[in-house]
Amino acid sequence: MNVKWYWNRLRAMSREEILWRIGQKKLEQTERKTFGKQHRAVTAGVFDPAKKRLVFHEERLPVAEKPDWAKEKNFLKDWLSGNISLLGGYGYQDFKKDWHAGFQTRNRWPLVFSYDLSYKQKDGIGDARTNWELNRHMQFALLACGYAQSGEEALLKELWDLFRDWNEKNPFLQGISWTSVMEVAIRDINWIYTLGFLRQAQPGKADGGTDTAAFCGLLEHGIINMTDYIAAHFSRYSSANNHVIVEAAAMGMAGFVMDCELWYETAFSILQYEIGRQNYSDGVNREVSLHYQSFFMEAVGLLMLTMKVSGMHIPQNWRNTLCKMSRYVSDCRGEYGETVVFGDDDEGKILDLQGAAWGKRRDHYAYVLQLMSLVLPERYTDTVTDQTLLAIVPEHIRREMTAKPCYKKHGNVCYEEGGVSLLRSRDKRVLIGIDHGELGFGSIAAHGHADALSFQMYLEGEAVFADAGTYIYHIDLESRNWFRSTNAHNTITIDGKNQSEMLGAFLWGRRAKVRLAGHNLETVDAEDDRERESCQEDFYLEAEHDGYDPVIHRRRFVSDGTGCLKICDSLLEVEKEISYGLHFLLGNGCTLTEKAFGCYEILTPKGSSLRIRIEAPQAAVSIKDAWVSGAYGLRSSTKQIRVSGKASQDVTLMTTIEWEDGNAV
Repeated sequence: MNVKWYWNRLRAMSREEILWRIGQKKLEQTERKTFGKQHRAVTAGVFDPAKKRLVFHEERLPVAEKPDWAKEKNFLKDWLSGNISLLGGYGYQDFKKDWHAGFQTRNRWPLVFSYDLSYKQKDGIGDARTNWELNRHMQFALLACGYAQSGEEALLKELWDLFRDWNEKNPFLQGISWTSVMEVAIRDINWIYTLGFLRQAQPGKADGGTDTAAFCGLLEHGIINMTDYIAAHFSRYSSANNHVIVEAAAMGMAGFVMDCELWYETAFSILQYEIGRQNYSDGVNREVSLHYQSFFMEAVGLLMLTMKVSGMHIPQNWRNTLCKMSRYVSDCRGEYGETVVFGDDDEGKILDLQGAAWGKRRDHYAYVLQLMSLVLPERYTDTVTDQTLLAIVPEHIRREMTAKPCYKKHGNVCYEEGGVSLLRSRDKRVLIGIDHGELGFGSIAAHGHADALSFQMYLEGEAVFADAGTYIYHIDLESRNWFRSTNAHNTITIDGKNQSEMLGAFLWGRRAKVRLAGHNLETVDAEDDRERESCQEDFYLEAEHDGYDPVIHRRRFVSDGTGCLKICDSLLEVEKEISYGLHFLLGNGCTLTEKAFGCYEILTPKGSSLRIRIEAPQAAVSIKDAWVSGAYGLRSSTKQIRVSGKASQDVTLMTTIEWEDGNAV
């Protein structure tokens, strides 16, 4: 037991949270008496007698007319052969029934009562996040969709085989698949869609003794029991980040399709409070992680779609906040499909009906913007191309989208409250993101990185100066810490320390405070939907942070409109000798050629080039090996330019970045 971690975690809790957690422990003891020694399937009847009256209303679930993609032979062939990949690049065929797999090792998670199963930092077993992906059951919804749209009974039999096997091997509250309430919620949503698709399909035989009606009855019991469990255990207080949004979305969807007033009223109450609490007024999510922002948006968006199909009123404050969030995500996107992403990114998703591409890296941001275009009063895309949406959104709703006004991206824009600025060249070849915001959300800032004043730069869609990414969550703590450290980001360290204090893999202590000193960028105006001009020819932005108190790091970004970006770093209030490091992490596949001391040419994999020149008095410039993670669970080697020096008084460093095109940023 890590006593220090528990003490730090306790310090992050309020008195009310401690009392709530004590109450949860009492509830867990009651559940232990009922389910601790039983190996009872979640589908073995309805556990709460008061819920036995509930009935699934498939007409309330959004399901589209039959799309052509489900009839494609490669979809059937790939799924029946298992020729697909899982999160982290693992082969589906090797793990499709290995529900307790450790993945990173050959060891497996034990089948013990879930409240007794500690899953964090279990290097001898594996990363729980990788395992949870398989147990979210997106494959169940996909196979059911394929069967409903194609009529191929082989898909139904494959689904039944997986469902029966999982039910036998994952009793209620036993094992790794029951250790997270949010994971239960995601599985619940996928079971809801699985049941919806099967109800849409023609009757068939899952195997020799089970037909679709009996199969649907089991799914219905499981949905009721899982939703009841979520309603009793949803995340609160310091744990109530994106998790509680997903949990509320599952409760809300189940409440609508099962006509359970308690569930959807609980969900509404949660979301009415949390949607405002978890987002800045300019549309940036307080997690300061674009991935978790889109994950949040997917959860709420799927619920809103269900409400829209059912003719339910969507609260105005939801629409207003989600519009702002969608505008921010749209501004983070470049013309080549690149996206500026700060903070954690574990590729989390809730529903994925991408056919043969399931499990492969997916453009979640494009999918979410299409979803938002369907449920909000404005659109962020011209067409719906995502196969998930083509499978669940009725055609008349897709037609309605084309008549909505289209949001026009900002050029150079500063989200002052959210703490992110986005810059792009006039010809859109260059996209730059700057982080000048808070570390993360709430008392633990679980998904933040120590990256204040760092920047990312893309050239023709390829990362030149990259964000390191996330890589892994629950094992290899050394790597977890490096990927979210200041060392791994394009900013400055002092005496080798992080700007903010790491206390655990998802827990922070002392935090750097950032102050935006000034800029001439366009600022966000929620009422401004005018046609925007191209980017201004020049700009500046200046901010500072106190993460190395008493030393202040001040950084100024300047462009004069000549295809040149200048970064001026000042270390102020230096009272004694310090060692500093200035870092530039190269994107995957970029090559580096030294032209002179402190001057390098960088070549992207596509052959585009830019130059960087660093002026740092009495400092050494070196090239070091480093890592970059382009997908969860995977990492590749890259290079990092490191400037190392000492200072006993205030010092200024100047970096100039130039690219071949003469257009301005």
